Amino acid sequence: MSEQQNSNQKDTAIFAGGCFWCMVKPFDSLPGVESVISGYTGGHVANPTYEQVCAGDTRHTEAVRITFDPQIMPYKKLLEYYWQVTDPTDASGQFQDRGDNYRPVIFYNSPEQKGAAEQSRDELANSGKFDKPIVTEIEPASDFYEAEYYHQDFYKKDPLRYSVEEAGGRENFIKEHWGK
Repeated sequence: MSEQQNSNQKDTAIFAGGCFWCMVKPFDSLPGVESVISGYTGGHVANPTYEQVCAGDTRHTEAVRITFDPQIMPYKKLLEYYWQVTDPTDASGQFQDRGDNYRPVIFYNSPEQKGAAEQSRDELANSGKFDKPIVTEIEPASDFYEAEYYHQDFYKKDPLRYSVEEAGGRENFIKEHWGK
């Protein structure tokens, strides 16, 4: 198969669910996932820095951009994984990470992704798995700015600090609601 044909099989998904450090690892080793990049999206400032985003002045959300092969890992399957690593009932942040820059959002890249995300959210809402309403937003993707180098693959670079971040409630939430 040619390089051109391979590139045609790739797609991207952009998910926000708290600190981007904690959103990389769950997707990084899935079959068909080529890369998971930490970054910022949804704001009004070009090329924001981590400090600007954390200060809340840019309206960006920390997110991950996942490049994947939909023949191996369909977008709908990525959505299933997404729901299992976020708290879809908390619009004010995720676990110990609070504020708009940590809000849960699915950023769609196409009408098909929008429809799949809405259907997936509705199925979760109707499943009875949560007592509270599902508040994860579904928004059109906008410019995605890669985070600084030191934020990429953080769980590999600083496993001890990453484990402290994971212990901030996410791990227990996942066990409680998904049994993992």
